[in-house]
Amino acid sequence: MKRWTMAIVPLLAAAFLVALFETPNADDDVALLKQAQTLFNPLPQTTGPADAQNLAARAALGRMLFFDPRWTLEGNVSCATCHQPALYGTDGLAKSIGVLHRRHRRNAPTVLNAGLNFIQHWSGDRRSLEDQVEQALIGAVSSGHADQVAAVARVAAIEGYAPLFGQAFPGELKLITSANIGNAIAAYERTLLTPAPFDSYLRGDTLAMSPVARHGLRRFISRGCASCHGGMGVGGQIFQKFGAREEYWKATGSSEVDKGRFEFTKDPADLYVFKVPSLRNVEMTPPYFHDGSVATLDGAIKVMGRVQLGITLPDTEIAEIVAFLSTLTGPLPASFAAAPTLPKMSKRDP
Repeated sequence: MKRWTMAIVPLLAAAFLVALFETPNADDDVALLKQAQTLFNPLPQTTGPADAQNLAARAALGRMLFFDPRWTLEGNVSCATCHQPALYGTDGLAKSIGVLHRRHRRNAPTVLNAGLNFIQHWSGDRRSLEDQVEQALIGAVSSGHADQVAAVARVAAIEGYAPLFGQAFPGELKLITSANIGNAIAAYERTLLTPAPFDSYLRGDTLAMSPVARHGLRRFISRGCASCHGGMGVGGQIFQKFGAREEYWKATGSSEVDKGRFEFTKDPADLYVFKVPSLRNVEMTPPYFHDGSVATLDGAIKVMGRVQLGITLPDTEIAEIVAFLSTLTGPLPASFAAAPTLPKMSKRDP
């Protein structure tokens, strides 16, 4: 079920009335579609290398590893702990809580469509999904293991995984490795695409979006939002300073000032710079921003108008943009909506 705030309902009603009196003609709709097709791209069937071998077997293995908590330190935290299907690949928290109840310093982005991102993590300190997963094997919050050897040993101790690794990586002398775990989970994550009404619109079905949503798309483009949130992911392709017009924490009320990519690169040019997030399924993934400091989507849009554009967006305009963003919500992939049955454990304790 879509999670709307009570505040946005009257705004949408007002935006609908505005749309009734400002309905563009057919020529305007054609022009809007053509403009949108130059700025955005519909989702592909899959993401990842076309020549990857045994991709289906790797994705099936990766799905099990993604949902399996037994290979982490305490045996009670999995990838799905912070990337829950019910919450569209997030955990609903401002900052995630993982192994040993440790709190992550940043908000967990959705895993859905993550394969579209040009780089991973808010600061871009992970080159790819494979790199992100392999590094998570020794994450203080994600796994709790001090080294990858310990993490791999926990996976290897689950008896039922050996034949699955053999199917996914045939011919390899050593099957259960950190690299293969990373490749398997990444292969699964690349299947988690969520085609939405906006994709149908981009393919020419103008009725896939309501008049209010089309007004919101016009606003989104005319205000310059698409300059950062464009492409297939409607974002996720560039770094950008958060707070181009004013210090972001004044608008978000953030309790801590995160210096962004600077903490990774130590380059002064990266101060307060973050990876621009994808906006796909954004209505379903509150709270917002790197620190989860803003609870509602309309509130996040208002903040963006203030800190990135230096303007106060009218409520009716915000509601129109929300209506457009709602067309980026697609159904959950079947392989993600339900957890798999996991391989059996060995008789010995790992």
